[in-house]
Amino acid sequence: MKKPAVLALILAAIVTGCQAPDKPATGGFQVMAYFYPRSDDFDPDTLQLDRLTHIIFSFTEVIDNEMKLRDEARGLLLRKLAEQKEKYPGLKVMIACGGWGGSGGFSEMARTKKSRRVFVQSAVRFIEDYTLDGLDIDWEYPGQPGAGNPYIPEDRENFTALMRELRKAMDRTGREQTLTFAAGASQNFFSHIELGKVMKQVDYVNMMTYDFAGGGDRYTSHHTNLGTVTGKDIEGTPAAETLMERRDSTWPSSATEIIEFCVDMGVQPSQIVIGAAFYGKGWRGVPPENNGLYQPVREAWTGNGRYYALQSNYIDKNGFTRYWDETAEAPYLYNPADSIFITYEDTVSARLKTEYAIRNQLGGIMFWELGGDVSDRGLLAAIHAATEKQ
Repeated sequence: MKKPAVLALILAAIVTGCQAPDKPATGGFQVMAYFYPRSDDFDPDTLQLDRLTHIIFSFTEVIDNEMKLRDEARGLLLRKLAEQKEKYPGLKVMIACGGWGGSGGFSEMARTKKSRRVFVQSAVRFIEDYTLDGLDIDWEYPGQPGAGNPYIPEDRENFTALMRELRKAMDRTGREQTLTFAAGASQNFFSHIELGKVMKQVDYVNMMTYDFAGGGDRYTSHHTNLGTVTGKDIEGTPAAETLMERRDSTWPSSATEIIEFCVDMGVQPSQIVIGAAFYGKGWRGVPPENNGLYQPVREAWTGNGRYYALQSNYIDKNGFTRYWDETAEAPYLYNPADSIFITYEDTVSARLKTEYAIRNQLGGIMFWELGGDVSDRGLLAAIHAATEKQ
């Protein structure tokens, strides 16, 4: 496994002590679904819970230093989900705290032992109240602004303290509970946490190996590709210079690259959970060269990018053609008449990610989010089929 020499220099200090964790990862291959209900009601029978090991209800937030639901009515939905454990005894129901738009309270809460204690006690009470099986900390991001959130350099050490204190409190309950954290899939994220120390406290790191590209970009590219794209692969395209500049600033070009980076830093593969995206992103005003890949854009596409919508309306339909990038191991769609390019996850790429995770003895695969796939022949079915073969 290789990495640019500069990255080794950037992160050498944070990997010291990355030995076997004090809290070893649960055995077996995990399939974890984040779940964000978008209505005030949902029918649990429509969820493919039999294909999951974990479902992570999203999100609580840090409010007045406590872990709370922003909308208390969602507690009824969470209870309804937790009740499904009677039907699926092997299923673990967890709660996520934070998210892109909900991480504003983390930095201030984590700054003192007293405020962290308030949060930890509230988190343990919440888990017990809803009869849950664990907690996912989705702080976006320690030491970085995220969605305009407060942050300080000391977030690095404070994040470690928070995870250590959560682990101890959860263990003291005497009930086996899973502790995970969601990680931004960039070397820059890991330069702002004490990776080795944190991994000793958690069961898994849920690697958000998606959003490599975004609607605000000036050029099309893949947003959740498994395979590594090099300068040679994009040489001569309009996007070449911009994409290589992004990579030089420690942004990865693939899921494989960031996972290999973490393994090189001493993280056990069995603690790494690769991420899949049950949604796509797109752009308008994309010229037809290279079927729209690595081309300039006019603006972001604002259509429904969730997989069920892509499956129903876009994949080889309504003027869109599905293409496959062998190097990136990722699909994309292009419509020359409407000049729309869409990067997304499909059943082939989801299967390949799962097979990659199994082959490299990773802890499992997770995805954002379950509501994006409502078909029994969609992305989750492809993941499930790959796990059945192991």
